[in-house]
Amino acid sequence: MELLAGGKVIRTYKVSLGRGGLASKQREGDARTPEGHYIIDAREPASHYHKALHVSYPNAEDRKRAAKLGVPPGGAIMIHGLPNGMGWVGSTHRLYDWTLGCIAVTDEEIDEIWNLVPVGTPVEIRP
Repeated sequence: MELLAGGKVIRTYKVSLGRGGLASKQREGDARTPEGHYIIDAREPASHYHKALHVSYPNAEDRKRAAKLGVPPGGAIMIHGLPNGMGWVGSTHRLYDWTLGCIAVTDEEIDEIWNLVPVGTPVEIRP
């Protein structure tokens, strides 16, 4: 994951994604990470993870695709740290994709991201 300011990369992070595989999110419960253009629309300081930034999934295109399939699009996609109490795992969490569709970083990294990324920040998730 890259953070940009003024069109330049200012930080780079290795992440874990959804355990549902490389295809883009199609529906609720598929454990895939969505692809597309979103914004950070909320900050969750007291989530089940060490801080979380909520991503505005589903967008209009995601809802339209899910409706066409007759399935719910899902939601609760976040950029977050490790599960509460699991911070000791550190960077080893990156050995495999384990989230239910979110983007996970270490607790130290989400602390840094938390301080750099306000609500309203654009997010592009791409393969």
